[in-house]
Amino acid sequence: MTRQERIAKLKQIAKERILILDGSWGVMFQREGLTEEDFRAERFKDHPGQLKGNNDILCLTRPDLVQKLHEAYFAAGADISETNTFSATWIAQEDYKCEAAVWDINYQGALLARAAADKFNAAEPEKPRFVAGSIGPLNKMLSMSSDVNDPGARLVTFDQVYDAYREQVKALHEGGVDLFLIETITDTLNCKAAIKAILDLEDEGLERLPIWISGTITDRSGRTLSGQTAEAFWNSVKHAKPFAVGFNCALGADLMRPHIAEMARVADTLVAAYPNAGLPNAMGQYDEEPHETACHLHEWAESGLVNILGGCCGTTPDHIRHVAESVKGKAPRVPPERPKAMRLAGLEPFELA
Repeated sequence: MTRQERIAKLKQIAKERILILDGSWGVMFQREGLTEEDFRAERFKDHPGQLKGNNDILCLTRPDLVQKLHEAYFAAGADISETNTFSATWIAQEDYKCEAAVWDINYQGALLARAAADKFNAAEPEKPRFVAGSIGPLNKMLSMSSDVNDPGARLVTFDQVYDAYREQVKALHEGGVDLFLIETITDTLNCKAAIKAILDLEDEGLERLPIWISGTITDRSGRTLSGQTAEAFWNSVKHAKPFAVGFNCALGADLMRPHIAEMARVADTLVAAYPNAGLPNAMGQYDEEPHETACHLHEWAESGLVNILGGCCGTTPDHIRHVAESVKGKAPRVPPERPKAMRLAGLEPFELA
């Protein structure tokens, strides 16, 4: 299949059933007991500073492990697996002094995910697998000051954020991803820079790929870190005409549900959700068992709230297996047809009929 044929198939399947995304990558890497040498390999053996913890660099130093995890999630029932490129921008990689490796991380990350998906597609053509290019948040925000004494202070400009995402999305595109996933969005303005970087690829003659936008409600306030409610966030990004929109991370399924329900009410596109395995305990570990996560998400499917489900922090292939089994045969949500109106957003939504 060509990429456009895969995209057409993805959109067709989304009308027929609930799609399944993979789960956490961080928890799976932790289970491998990786050492500093795993992160360095030959290429970075003399690199200054510590590299352990820079999971994205494993696309270059432990590609065998990265592809193994893609295959583990596909085997567990995932339709879509994300590239291991969550922090693969030069802004995020500055912490590890790995800015020069960003293109290679994204390109190789896409190739590894593509190889795993193609392997399963050859063996099980009746159940196509797809690759989402993971575009994560930055450690610098455009919407919020970096200095409590100076409301206008910023560590980066919009153009710098745009350029960082542009390098990432172009490498992911060339590596063969089927769609882009802008995820764990804490700052909507950063997200807008990523959206623009993706849309500008078309101006260069590259084929259009679907965009999936996933924000993060950071706590019980019901707002993103930059202060927006679920509906305000949707109003801010709907101009991109995303393939899917929703939330991930920060919360477990029980606390995320009302925000997913709100997004299901207002969004005229697919709604996606991949919560954490509950909230972390005092040791930072996630205790929610696979059947518990699946029970919550089964109810979401029963209630007609979602089109795509998966897992974030603390979830494993076993969690994804339970989720996939629990929603098998459940009808996907039908996006509502909302009356035409001018819908704007600051921190709150504004609608003018």
